[in-house]
Amino acid sequence: MPDFDSLFNQIAELVLHHSPSGVEGEIDQFILQQLQAIGIDHWQDEAGNIIAKISGREAGAVAITAHKDEIGAIVKGIQPQGRLSVRALGGAFPWVYGEGVVDILGDRHTISGILSFGSRHVSHESPHKAQQENAPLRWEQAWVETKLQSVELEIAGVRPGSRVVVGKHRKQPFRLGDYIASYTLDNKASVAILLNLAQIVKAPRYDTYLVASAKEEVGAVGALYFSQRQRVDRLIALEICPLAREYPLVEGDRPVLLAQDSYGLYDEGLNGELMAAARGVHLPVQMGAIAGFGSDASIAMKFGHVARGACLGFPTDNTHGYEIAHLGAIDHCITILAAYLNQ
Repeated sequence: MPDFDSLFNQIAELVLHHSPSGVEGEIDQFILQQLQAIGIDHWQDEAGNIIAKISGREAGAVAITAHKDEIGAIVKGIQPQGRLSVRALGGAFPWVYGEGVVDILGDRHTISGILSFGSRHVSHESPHKAQQENAPLRWEQAWVETKLQSVELEIAGVRPGSRVVVGKHRKQPFRLGDYIASYTLDNKASVAILLNLAQIVKAPRYDTYLVASAKEEVGAVGALYFSQRQRVDRLIALEICPLAREYPLVEGDRPVLLAQDSYGLYDEGLNGELMAAARGVHLPVQMGAIAGFGSDASIAMKFGHVARGACLGFPTDNTHGYEIAHLGAIDHCITILAAYLNQ
């Protein structure tokens, strides 16, 4: 039986390390410590990617990526009485988070504030009355209350450009039987897969690069930097896979291989190799073609950085929100990729 308790705890630890795109130092320190403890050759490049390399038995190279950054908000302006105007960082929506505690990552200190939408007991004289009745809530109508003076915000290093993420006490993952529910499973659960591969893959067929990629949520910046400089034959992105009525995908412990997303087609030959590896360990996979989605692999392929790309994911409800995924699907991604790399 798989050890879901250990996997849950590992993901929970990753989730509780903040990593908004471009300000990923907190999760970086944790990942680097983990790789050091494993004893694997690793480094961090100029784009912020953390890369571990395992030498292969034959000529060729494959990269497995899992992005370490998360979505959230970014400070646009500072108003009197410590009110911050904020805008989306990546594919974030204010109504997903709801009113509640957020952490603002200043240059010197992290402070907390309240993501706010305004009072409910208002009439049509108040502009935000429309959000109660007939208009979606947008970042332009939301703000963060800190109740701090401007000098206090300055001391903390809060400024335009400071990142805002869900407060840590709201991030604590919740267990639903064999499922994990949490913010930022995209893509902390995939980082957990990467760390497990670093432990169990010892002598792969090809040189293997395990890449905790930076700034994926704002354009796959880290993966593009890596794939432009490091020649690899194949790039496999680890991802969430959205569950929705429009897709013939089901929840549970069956991972998903993508045939297509918004950036283009994945490589059919590489998908075939991964399906063969899954069959070899007696694990079924689902196939999907989805919209409103991109991965390190599809974006790198679109820009001509890699010839063959694939995306292996685990079915997830509420993507880019309070996500829910089966721990078995995450565990099966580890098993399939280990079998593929060790063939």
